[in-house]
Amino acid sequence: MIELTGAVSERELVEQHLDTMDLERERGITIKAQAVRLRFPSKDGNEYQLNLIDTPGHVDFSYEVSRSLAACEAAVLLIDASQGIQAQTMANVYLALENDLVIIPAINKIDMPNAEPERVASEMVDTFGFSKDEMLWVSGKTGEGVEELLERIIELTPPPVGELDQPLQALVFDSKYDSFKGVVAYVRVLDGQIKARDRAKFMDSGSNGEVLEVGYFSPTVMRAPEGLRVGEVGYVATGIKDVGDVMVGDTMTLVKEAAIEPRVQYQEQKPMVFTGLYPSDANDYGELREALGKLRLNDAALVFEPESSSALGFGFRCGFLGLLHMEVVQERLEREYELELITTAPSVEFQVMLNDGEIIYVENPSKLPDKKDYAEILEPWVDLSIIVPAAYYGNVMELVTQKRGVFKRMEYLQTQAAGSGNGTMSGSMNGAGRNARVMLEYEAPLSAILVDFHDMLKSATQGYASMDYQTSGYREANMVKLDILVNHEEVDALSSIVHSSEAADTGRKLASKLKDLIPRQMFAVPIQAAIGGKIVARTNVKALRKNVLAKCYGGDVTRKRKLLERQKEGKRRRAKMVGSVEVPQEAFMAVLQLRN
Repeated sequence: MIELTGAVSERELVEQHLDTMDLERERGITIKAQAVRLRFPSKDGNEYQLNLIDTPGHVDFSYEVSRSLAACEAAVLLIDASQGIQAQTMANVYLALENDLVIIPAINKIDMPNAEPERVASEMVDTFGFSKDEMLWVSGKTGEGVEELLERIIELTPPPVGELDQPLQALVFDSKYDSFKGVVAYVRVLDGQIKARDRAKFMDSGSNGEVLEVGYFSPTVMRAPEGLRVGEVGYVATGIKDVGDVMVGDTMTLVKEAAIEPRVQYQEQKPMVFTGLYPSDANDYGELREALGKLRLNDAALVFEPESSSALGFGFRCGFLGLLHMEVVQERLEREYELELITTAPSVEFQVMLNDGEIIYVENPSKLPDKKDYAEILEPWVDLSIIVPAAYYGNVMELVTQKRGVFKRMEYLQTQAAGSGNGTMSGSMNGAGRNARVMLEYEAPLSAILVDFHDMLKSATQGYASMDYQTSGYREANMVKLDILVNHEEVDALSSIVHSSEAADTGRKLASKLKDLIPRQMFAVPIQAAIGGKIVARTNVKALRKNVLAKCYGGDVTRKRKLLERQKEGKRRRAKMVGSVEVPQEAFMAVLQLRN
């Protein structure tokens, strides 16, 4: 679309043009939603202004999608012609329907050798109820069908509504921090207009500032015309230096002529994965706090609060939408802000019912009360949807069962492949089994699918499966706190809350891994895994040994034994005197990788 409308010259155009982060290009995924304005001369003789937002597709970045949909009138549903409908695609379609958007279906990548647009079109008819006449076949690589898609967008998308003479109401759907311009808010103008030198006010936070610059997004640079009017999408450089004064979902208005109430409110996204982020150097704590504040402007799904650890010092407890979200935030902090971080093992938020009936939420294992102080622990469960070729559904069912999943239902997305005359289920599995795809629905504990499940699912299906999940509530579970003790001292950063059936095995693996990572001392260092007061696994880091027998060239064996006993006693006294062993940073990362 960018190339066809001439928004970027052929010399400047690059692949993944809107993916501006190195991390996006390296991973081949979209992490941040990107807005762009294009001008398209239609066949009807008019030139139209198109404000488009390119959104991510991964389930961990669904908040980016929901925020973008709230600022739009229509959505283009792109389906890969070689992969078909994915689990996260269905979730995004439901989000678009909740926002009452016009949905324009398009089958992309029809130029690929393994493309099956006919099969994918049949899936879309069966799953979403589209007619085949509605669907466009396009190729972003060759440009085939793209002009027809732009014409379809102009034909079906209703024009934005709003009044120019009304007080300004602009929805903040994203933001970033600029050291010169302060907080730069990305807005969709719902009513009124805004220009440079106006004094803008944010209705929820109450903060205000003089607008330094107003502009819209072109694919190459951010340009600043005279202002933004109703229906347009662009940016406003607010000059506000405090990152906490501008929040995504707020409504911007003018101090001089303020609107009465905000128009649109985003639903607050609840984090599902929690982990501790600590600076390797304690002196970088302030820099980490400032970096997290700036990053939250650009990533509204990130939440954090200060915490401290006896092993790691001062840091932050951070909440994320998923494990990929956590990895991306960590890498952005290290790359963009040049911080060296230690990450604790990820966990979920548990409900703990105390003996007096009070319910508390615990996402940090170190905050779990003693066993005698609570009646039960409830863990979060999710509704899990997996779409997979029929040949692999047995592998998937076995995998989910191992993760304590509960089967709900199974549905064939296409029971008859293109070119097969047999419409029965057996005909699909025999003559067209290669093309048949199955949607499996399960209920599963979030903690069980959090860390390694996605990789295991891809391995079990040779990369063909896709998954999506939504939280469904809490259920009682036999969860226990697994503590790791190094030289009889608990290392709180290595503690975790695990299911009782997995506790002993997890404890043995962690103890064995730490044995290889903790450096040897002049005395033996015991590493133990404990549940309450019960030790479930133990191993020792052997002591460094000085060769005290080197000066013995002969003589009675009792002389050698006497020297060895004296050395042993000295090590025992030294172990009591030293008392603590420094756990290296690599140990925390290795434990995280082990759980991954």
